Amino acid sequence: MTSKVVEKGKSVKPTKPRPDFPLFIHQSGGGRWCKKVRGRFCYFGKVADDPEGKAALEKWLDEKDDLLAGRTPRKKREGLTVADLVNHYLTTKERMRDNGEIAKRTYEDYYTVCERIIRVFGKNRIVDDLVASDFATLRSDFAETRGPHSLAGDITRVRCVFKYGYDEGLLDRPIRYGQSFARPSHKVLRKAKQAGVDKIFSAKEIKRLINAAGPQMKAMILLACNTGFGNGDLGRLPTGAVNLKTGWVDYPRPKTGIERRCPLWAETIKAIKKYLPKRPQPTDKSVEYLLFLTAKGNCWTKDHADNPIAKEFSKLQKEVGTFKKGRGFYALRHTFQTIGDGSRDPVAVKYLMGHAADASDMGSVYREHVEDERLQAVVNTVHAWLYPPKKKPR
Repeated sequence: MTSKVVEKGKSVKPTKPRPDFPLFIHQSGGGRWCKKVRGRFCYFGKVADDPEGKAALEKWLDEKDDLLAGRTPRKKREGLTVADLVNHYLTTKERMRDNGEIAKRTYEDYYTVCERIIRVFGKNRIVDDLVASDFATLRSDFAETRGPHSLAGDITRVRCVFKYGYDEGLLDRPIRYGQSFARPSHKVLRKAKQAGVDKIFSAKEIKRLINAAGPQMKAMILLACNTGFGNGDLGRLPTGAVNLKTGWVDYPRPKTGIERRCPLWAETIKAIKKYLPKRPQPTDKSVEYLLFLTAKGNCWTKDHADNPIAKEFSKLQKEVGTFKKGRGFYALRHTFQTIGDGSRDPVAVKYLMGHAADASDMGSVYREHVEDERLQAVVNTVHAWLYPPKKKPR
């Protein structure tokens, strides 16, 4: 069936080639193929020039993704597309993930950012065609759902994707992002932190949580307070890394691979010993080495924000009345850093936290180890804060 404009010398109203044809005929301009997208009319040529709508349909299909996303369709030309760049980048990151060079969670963060890049720019957009205004639009899209700190991380990841394209020779020139595509200023980040929840627990709150927790969560909380371990650290903690006889744990941080060695409190050792007889049976050999297992015998660490340890800890917080939105299990690591700084030995605190050195910290490059006595002093400082010595009666 074709659109009829003239029949037996009489003018008739044009019709669609078939009932399910995605375009309709708008009578303006003598009749044009049309589609209403996001509240406005988009035209795809005159019906008189294309009565069967074949060219109009082809144009609609070419421009459909851009129009539905609110983007201005660009003329198709040869070159590296956004989808090509993203696929090359993620393939490289997949290999690094599989080789253990980056964490699965890190890969997931890159993947999420790449999904956003494709959604905003369009998969068929030529990378060389991107200009500063496009990146300003991308930043605004991120800012709609991300806070200043998360936005800063996302912008860094986006820049990594396009820098990869230039470094690998996929692009002939570096990308010009424009001044608008900048990380939030330090002032904005400071204000956001001040406006947010104070991510630290009081000693009284931690004791309430410890007293109400079951054997496994109690051991986790004490380890976090004692060593500064985070959710992921505890979820991947091997049983062999914890020596209950010597009272030390030797465990490189999974996220950075930085060596860590930490003395354990008597309370922590006691809690772990009490938990071990009740440790769930592992589901398979791949998790047998882990100290902590879920009730079903699985690994606690997941590769997304819905962290099981965080969920269980939030339930416990609500039970004892310490829950504050934005202050979860990871805030125990914030607490360790904050109280541990009172030892006045930032090098030892940094070592215990497993923080990687930045470009200006040449001392970390040359430093071979930190003495056990200094590590013990930091841990003792936190212990004295949580369990202050009882005053002797006069």
